[in-house]
Amino acid sequence: MRESLFGGLDSADVIIGARVLDLYAGSGALGLETLSRGAASADLVEQGRTAAGLIRRNAAAVAKAGVPSARVHQSSVRAFLQRATGPYDLVFSDPPYDLDDAAMTADLVGLAPLLAPDALVIIERARRSTPPDLDSAGLELVREKSYGDTALWWAQPARVDAGQPAVESQSR
Repeated sequence: MRESLFGGLDSADVIIGARVLDLYAGSGALGLETLSRGAASADLVEQGRTAAGLIRRNAAAVAKAGVPSARVHQSSVRAFLQRATGPYDLVFSDPPYDLDDAAMTADLVGLAPLLAPDALVIIERARRSTPPDLDSAGLELVREKSYGDTALWWAQPARVDAGQPAVESQSR
């Protein structure tokens, strides 16, 4: 799945120079991978103390390769979004599968003002999960793809004009 995801991101040309936000970062693999592929910066948000420590160690190892340093935030996503300034060009949201729909929607609504106009948001959930409520956050679906038990939703800020989503034509 990760290889396919990054293949799509590379073909859409959204990584180089991007300001990246990795919410519910886990090991930090997604955010750190973008730095190794040319992202300008990455903020990785993880509430768990052990996981945040792992991300810091992984980020230090990646920084030794000469890529930009990741900023690791040990925080709840909601608290981080309330104090973050953005704008972000590329966002990964991989919440725990047990995060309920209302909390997921609240996170997306909190994220919306931090997005660059052409930002891309990748949401990962269990395939059996309810699709994210993109409309409440002012986002529009660009693409949806399932990989076994995992589903990815690609979204971007909704456009006020009647044009097609910017990423759709680039990523298919």
